[in-house]
Amino acid sequence: YGGLSFYQRKEIKDVIAYFRMVVNPYDEEAFRRIINFPARGIGNTTLTKIADTARLHNVSLWEIIGDPLRYNLNVNAGTAKKLEGFRELIAEFILQLKELSAYELATKIVKQSGIASEAYQDQTPEGMSRQENLQELLGGIHEFCESRQEEGLGGIGLMDFLSEVSLLSDQDTDKEADKEKVTMMTVHASKGLEFKNVFIVGLEEDLFPSAMAKNEFRGLEEERRLFYVAITRAKEFCMITYAKSRFRNGQINASNPSRFLKDIDEAFLNANAGVLGSGGFGVLNRPETYTNDLYNYTNTSPRESFSEKTIGQRADYNSRPSSIPTQATSRANFVNAKSATPKVSAGINTGEVSIGAIIKHERFGIGKVTAISGDPDSRKATVEFENSGMKQLLLKFARFEVVK
Repeated sequence: YGGLSFYQRKEIKDVIAYFRMVVNPYDEEAFRRIINFPARGIGNTTLTKIADTARLHNVSLWEIIGDPLRYNLNVNAGTAKKLEGFRELIAEFILQLKELSAYELATKIVKQSGIASEAYQDQTPEGMSRQENLQELLGGIHEFCESRQEEGLGGIGLMDFLSEVSLLSDQDTDKEADKEKVTMMTVHASKGLEFKNVFIVGLEEDLFPSAMAKNEFRGLEEERRLFYVAITRAKEFCMITYAKSRFRNGQINASNPSRFLKDIDEAFLNANAGVLGSGGFGVLNRPETYTNDLYNYTNTSPRESFSEKTIGQRADYNSRPSSIPTQATSRANFVNAKSATPKVSAGINTGEVSIGAIIKHERFGIGKVTAISGDPDSRKATVEFENSGMKQLLLKFARFEVVK
């Protein structure tokens, strides 16, 4: 039982195939997967002709479409034009491979290849799920770039990201049935199953219940039934969490806790009181503003007020990004999502940091500086965080505030 691995989903494999093709245009498997995705009028007959011609001349598929006349590729003028357009698209991405970060180039690929447009033509629940997965992928790439740059771990290019994905995919395909593991799945996929411990994540308005369902009574009640299904999968323990903010369309957006939290009898809750102050299930009542070179973020009071206790710990601002399109999220919003390369954070004065200082990091939380090393342009702070362990931060990129 269990859900399909994230990197084994069709929409993710399609995008990864584009990445592979850009990094290595001689990748035949990637070529075959994306040559007609999204549909561009290049069918199996044409692909067979390309493959046969490549075998005849002992060259790659990429070389054949690069010079079809030289290799006597037997296609009509219309098909030749389509092949030329595809090759120019990939060639343009290849030229930007060393200039752009993985996030910036990935965003361009998703937009300019037509993947984003194709995804938003399907407004079924399955289509919405695919849209969410694409945004999750882009959010993960953004976090990959940001983390590696901040911790001084090296390259943030598309090739670096693909190396990381390869490791993740290897872990996902581990077939040891008796190995203890965490199984991730949708609520629908969990029906009929039971687990000792269950974690329900993302219990937020526009996410659970979804934006499409919450404005219709029937849809809202179906979402409520799904929430009941999710809770009752747990034999002994159920942890419910929500994020204060999520990364959507290139920026941080404030989130409101789900209305379903109010349906739970307090007698059954073991909640962390005061995590978010007196606002209960709501976010802090005072606005918070974060500004850096990537985005400006202002968190204001939620539209709805909750009085119950807080469930779980507050999420870090840069926890793994994931998002779901709201009704206001149009296809254009996704296509025009802000593309940005992680840059030096504004407003950080490394002179303020000293050994023994207590800092609050956007993702890692509270920590104590135990050492500082390096030249002024490459100073690193070794920080022991309460919940994240020991980290080395490149100070000119790190985003934190000195608590004391």
